[in-house]
Amino acid sequence: MEYNKEIKNRLKRIEGQIKGVLGMMEQGKDCKSVVAQLSAARNAIDRAIAVIASSNLEHCLRESLEKGEKTDHLVKEAMELLIKSR
Repeated sequence: MEYNKEIKNRLKRIEGQIKGVLGMMEQGKDCKSVVAQLSAARNAIDRAIAVIASSNLEHCLRESLEKGEKTDHLVKEAMELLIKSR
């Protein structure tokens, strides 16, 4: 699977959030602010995982359908991947 520009940009924004948290720590920002930013980064990572997993599932489904193969196992694998990521 090829990762598109949207996914890469999403991860670059998350990287920026993490760098921002480190900056906040260096500046001695309060715990509540740091935790809020870390929570936002975690939510962004969760969304990125979902986007990557769903894009991969779509790619695999298309390939299997073109080959005339069954697709049941692909959905199951995608669900297991999402569950493991939590």
